[in-house]
Order: sequence, then C-alpha cells, then structure tokens
Amino acid sequence: MAARLENLFSPLRVGSVTVKNRILSTGHDTSLPTDGKVNDALVAYHEARARGGAGLLVVQVVGVHESARYSSHILMGDTDDCIPGLRKLADTVHGYDCRLFVQLFHPGREIMESNDGTLPVAYAPSATPSDRFHMIPRAMSQRFIAHMIECYAATARRACEAGVDGVEIVASHGYLPAQFLNPNVNRRDDQYGGSFENRLRFLKETAVAVRAAAGDAVVGLRISGDEKDPAGLEEATALEAIIALQGDIDYVNVIAGTSASLGGATHIVPPMVIDNAYVAPFAATVKAKVSIPVFVAGRINQPQDAEQVIASGQADMCGMTRAMICDPEMANKASEGRFDDIRACIGCNQACIGHFHKGYPISCIQHPETGRERTFGAPAQTDTPRRVMVVGGGPGGMKAAATAAAHGHDVTLHEASPRLGGQALLAQLLPGRSEFGGIVTNLAREIELSGATVRTHSEVDMAMIASEAPDAIIVATGGKPLWPKNAEFGEDSHVVDAWQVLREQVNVGQSVVVADWRCDWVGVGLAEMLAQSGCHVRLAINGLHAGELLPFYVRDLQAARLHTLGVEVIPYARLYGADADTVYLQHSVSEAPMLIEGVDTLVLAQGNDTESTLLDQLEDYDADIFAVGDCLSCRTAEEAVYEGMKAAWALERGPGSAPRII
Repeated sequence: MAARLENLFSPLRVGSVTVKNRILSTGHDTSLPTDGKVNDALVAYHEARARGGAGLLVVQVVGVHESARYSSHILMGDTDDCIPGLRKLADTVHGYDCRLFVQLFHPGREIMESNDGTLPVAYAPSATPSDRFHMIPRAMSQRFIAHMIECYAATARRACEAGVDGVEIVASHGYLPAQFLNPNVNRRDDQYGGSFENRLRFLKETAVAVRAAAGDAVVGLRISGDEKDPAGLEEATALEAIIALQGDIDYVNVIAGTSASLGGATHIVPPMVIDNAYVAPFAATVKAKVSIPVFVAGRINQPQDAEQVIASGQADMCGMTRAMICDPEMANKASEGRFDDIRACIGCNQACIGHFHKGYPISCIQHPETGRERTFGAPAQTDTPRRVMVVGGGPGGMKAAATAAAHGHDVTLHEASPRLGGQALLAQLLPGRSEFGGIVTNLAREIELSGATVRTHSEVDMAMIASEAPDAIIVATGGKPLWPKNAEFGEDSHVVDAWQVLREQVNVGQSVVVADWRCDWVGVGLAEMLAQSGCHVRLAINGLHAGELLPFYVRDLQAARLHTLGVEVIPYARLYGADADTVYLQHSVSEAPMLIEGVDTLVLAQGNDTESTLLDQLEDYDADIFAVGDCLSCRTAEEAVYEGMKAAWALERGPGSAPRII
C-alpha cells in the first residue's frame, strides 16, 4: 500500500542531511516550554511525532535576543543555557531516525504580550505601527542592527552545538526580516532601506552570518509569499528575495499570511474554510526559479494531498503540522497504507492555536493526549477488565468507549438515535463547517478498532441498567437547546431554536434576529446561513463581538464573512422577549432597552441545557458513575472528548475506587 505514496515516502537531501520522507512538522508554538527552555513536556511532545514517523521536525521559534520575547512561552536561545535542553531534544528525536531543525526568531514589532503585563518595547526597521497589536516600535539603530545579526549567528551556533541538524531563519508572517523587506514598513533612508537591495540587506547579512556560525548544519529560510494584507509583502517581492538568497540557504519554506493584521493573521493557522494546500501554487512558482528544495505548508492535512503536491512537482516537502497534532502516528499509518485509521485534522483551531492564544499548552479536541503525553501515553492493557456501559454516542461517549475498550475493558455504547455523533452532526451543517463532521468519522473508526460494542436505537433506563448490571457507567447523554426562562415570548411571536433551524423543522421568515448568548459557532453560523438564503439578518450578541469565544483566526475570518453578507451585528444585547414583530433586548451594561422592529422570526442561540435525567437517577446506584460532556455541564466538544478519555483512564483504579462523577 505504501507504494501509492511513493513520492511522500521517498528520501530528500537537504544540504548536508538526508530526511527519510517528505513529512514535515513546521515550527509552531506549543506553550509547553517553561522559563524559555526546553523541558520534558516539550521533549515528550516532539518524541511522539518522531516515533510516529515524521521525517523532519522544526522546533518552535527560538528568540535570538532578549527583545524577541513576543509571548511568555517562547523558547530563548540568547545564552548558552539553551544548549542542554536542545541537546536532549535532538538526541531523543534522532533515536527515531528523524531530523530536527530550530527556528531563529525575532518578531520585530509583532509582540503580543510581555512577561509581567506591562507594554514592552518593540524594535523594527522603522517606527511603523502594527495594526494587530497596536504596537508602535522603536526604529533600530545601525549599531543595533549589527548586534542583532550577531545574535542570529550566536543562537545558530548554540543550536548546532546542541546537535540539531539545521536552523531556519524566520522571515515569515511579517516578523523582523520581513519588516525590513516590506517597503510599507521599512521607511529607512540608509543602506537598510529604500531599494530592494537595501531592504534585503538585513536578511542577506543574517543568512551569511548564520551560515558561517552553523558550520555543516543546514540553513533554511521560512518566508510568506503573499502576506494577505494590503500593506503586506507580495509574492513578487518574496520570490525576488528567495532567488537572491538561494546561494546562502539550503532550502526555503513558504507559507502565507502575516501577524501584522487581523486578516493576514488568519493565514498563520488557516481555519477549515480555507482550501487545502492553497499555498502550493506559490511553492511551484518558487520551485521553477530555484535549485534548492522547496517546503510548503497551509492546510495540508491528509497524506494523499501531500503526495499530490510532491508528485506534481509543486514542492519537495509538505508541512503537516496540525495533521500530526491530531494524529502523531499519521506518518506511520500512511506508510503502512492504513489510511482509514488516520485521525484526520478538521481545522477547527480550537485546542491547538486556540490554546496558545489563551496561554495554555497545545492539544487537540479529537486527541486530548496531545500536549499531555507524559500523563496519557499509550493505553496499557488492564489486569482487571470491567463491564462498562457508555450511555450516549456523541463525541464524549464515543471517546470514552474507544479508550476504555482499548484498555481491555468490555464496553458497550448505547445511543438512542440511529446515528453516532450527537451535536457534531448539527455542527457540520453550518456554513464552512462540514469538515467538523470528521470528528464523528474519526471517533467511529477508533471505536471499531478498539472492539467496543455499539448499539444504536438503544435508549437506556434504570430497568436496563438493573438488568445488565455493569461495573461502571459512563453517562454522556449530552444537552438540549436552552430556552431562557426569564424571557417573555408573546403567543403571536415566532420563536424557534438553532436545532430546529438546522434540522429544517421550522420555516424562517424574511426578517430574522439571531439572539446569540453563547458567542460561539452557533450564532455566527446561523446568521451566515440565513443571510446566504436571502434573509435580512441581525445578530444580537450578549457579548462584546461576534464569535467572542472562538479561536481568534476563526473568529476574524467569520467576522469578515458576516460583513460581506451584510449581517448587522448588535453587541451587548441581552434577550428580554418578543412579540408578533418586535424583539426586545436590553443593553447588558447600561440596561437601556433595545428594540428591533419588523421581525418575522427570532432564532435562539442561547446555548444548551443539560440532559441529566439518567445521571440524576443514578445518584444512589451501586456502581462507579462518570459524567462527561454536556450532561455534566454544557460546554464544547473539546471538554466532552477530554472527559470521556479521562473517565476511561479512571477505570484503571479498579472497582469501588473511582470517583462517582468526574
């Protein structure tokens, strides 16, 4: 079967090293490091991907100077203290015949936070503000520029002394070298500004210095082609820079987007609405002009897509970072032809970059073991198999059943409806969210491989439980749409809920108000769907802005889609009630009334209420009882899956020792 992906699994020579296949984990923040150094958690994270068959891992950005601390979780390489941790990481990764590169990084003006909460001093070629972080940088002096180039070289030397295989200069996403290249940012009138040759000078001198410091190690460049911003770098400038630098670098790694604007930043980790492998055409343009290997990333989530990119000659290696966040064993499974066993990334961004933006370690809503490798490793077979009943076949129940059965327990999953999937089956119906349904496909395959028994059309009650007498019960009965009890709806009002709309159980009029309390995917998704169908939509949000709880890049792209469709967004809007043609709202801060007249239909997106009837009935039942997901407290698929996994692991403590509810 592996012959089907013969290009993806062929070796590649990059400078002085040979990479065993064309699967790359690009440099990405994990929030795992502590005190700016590699720790055991970061080693375990990368070890899982190396063991899983990746050919090349690029470690997250390593700051070259104290002023490079753009977040509180950055790795730092400005002193020799970084060497022991990088050496341990390199030794670990090399044990799996996997190569390791380190990114050399300075953000310039793109600083998102400091260590102590004060506003830091940012440095850039010129004092050109950054729209996204509202940062006005200090222009670098020529002396500081020279010192910064030395810092890049010194960090490269330390990394190579630690035994890494190569270093990658980060000129992507509008960071410091890209700021020098960009005439809209670089306003200098000395030898580092003005003409293209002058604007390239910083990056050129940095590459030469890094090459000298790195010795025989690989030296690469990561750069955005199109920064996807009106004031950003364009492909023509990026291409010219790559061509000019190819004598100083061993490869180029191309991507899209910039950190400098909200629109450009969505391409740092593109959500599921972005096309797969959408940067590959630019990679092909680069490949036609240079003689060095070309790497590419950007929504390449499946090995078949990567194979096509490489087979067609568009690039030499594919970044598949989120694919391996979701399934660390993706490469091994693909090489063995086990394509159905691959847990495919769905591009939700919720627990990977979403965690980073909240300051938490990286994970995955489908694979919560990611980022927690030291706590949840490979499931060990239990010595005391137990009969486990899982009630509810949504993502939480599915993960619980698959994990418990993989541990060796006798598991039966009961789902009252005809299909597994729970609310994920509704989520996939929202515009641009069809890929979310992949969580159901992936978890169903995990259940199949685990050997758990699945019974659909099976509604569990206390009589069934008494008859089957399981040793443990995992309750995952989910939730149901919440109709606010404090809102007043007149008999002549037309009020429906989100589930009814998605199931096409109701008719919706021309003029619609979506009352969005949760501020997540449901309200914005419904607003987009109804606007696409021709409705005049007003989205009334009991929050600050549309999609407030969504990952930033998902939120901002969704805001653009709503704006394009003409959806009117009303923030700070608490639902008060409705009558025949008026929706009554209250400003959530001033408490002033807010009336919307001429309304045909009010659509409720008010979150969920727990479906906990069975859980309440089990209060005094003599067995180990676990509650996971919305039946415990209504949240998201991430919490449901994580709690399902934890419940299965808790079974290992044996009868009578597990908590009643987790």
